[in-house]
Amino acid sequence: MKALAFGDNLIDVSMLNQGLVALAENDIDVTVRDWSHASTELLQADNLIVEQQGANAVEVSDDLLDDIDQFDLIITQFTPIGKKIIDRAKKLKYIGVLRGGIENVDKEYAESKGIKVMNTAGRNARAVAEFTVGMILAETRNIGRTDAAMLKDIWLKDFPNQDNIPEIGGKTIGIAGFGHIGQLVAQFLKGFDANVIYYDKYVPQVDGFEKVDSLDELIRRSDVLSVHMRVTPETEHIINASRIAELKPTAYFINTARAELVDEDALLDALEQGKIAGAAIDTFNNEPLPDDSRFLKLKNVTLTSHLAGSTADAFRNTPKLFAQRFLAQLGK
Repeated sequence: MKALAFGDNLIDVSMLNQGLVALAENDIDVTVRDWSHASTELLQADNLIVEQQGANAVEVSDDLLDDIDQFDLIITQFTPIGKKIIDRAKKLKYIGVLRGGIENVDKEYAESKGIKVMNTAGRNARAVAEFTVGMILAETRNIGRTDAAMLKDIWLKDFPNQDNIPEIGGKTIGIAGFGHIGQLVAQFLKGFDANVIYYDKYVPQVDGFEKVDSLDELIRRSDVLSVHMRVTPETEHIINASRIAELKPTAYFINTARAELVDEDALLDALEQGKIAGAAIDTFNNEPLPDDSRFLKLKNVTLTSHLAGSTADAFRNTPKLFAQRFLAQLGK
């Protein structure tokens, strides 16, 4: 079997060569090619086009596709695998994506050709979970806004929540979506002596945490609500205006998952009107945020630039994790 792996700015050629050693040790001939951009920003710009318009929206240069008809497996993180590549890869049986999502692969077309598409679910679960806890602390304790003020030589003491700055201990943290990431967040918060409750109709009772019967109950009871669901037709805008209205006026909303889970305008309305205490948001409908974004006018938010899953450890370990799962798929 022959495999072609595409490196980029975040999982580079050296990481692929090191992480895919197990494939070579199991008689899979691995070729690595570089789809790096001049900067990470340019890579992310292409990735944003792909996420918004699909895998066929960005072309891969022909010099990277030389003899692609000889490969059984293509491995990619951000490199788009669209119809052009699939049609040229006559022997292709598998496409491996070094991410949880597969937005950069034309999955429907690949599967119509009998090609199996595999992702690497959970590859950055710890990164996202740790970041989520950091976002809770940054927003509730005014860490981000104080840092920004200090850089402007302002000794800030006037905060939107100054009359009710909370501690995590003893508070009820609601987690919507209790998969790998949600459960890691819960474990971390347990160390703060928080009362963690969760809603996930696909996950049974997990020892040590209270499962509630409905998302509405979760929202009503939460001092901090953090969402960790996948985006599906069922979950798109699952946090809508009526549900945001159920949050306590002292509650905080955290989203390190996907923007599509939330009715962004309804959240902005609640924040602007002071109907909830604050929010910490890592993903947005429009990225990067436009200069006239309503988010940028708020004082009761902590904003980050889609960073939650991006750590050197997550990128470095992903090829190794994929290799293990791929070999298990082959029964090796």
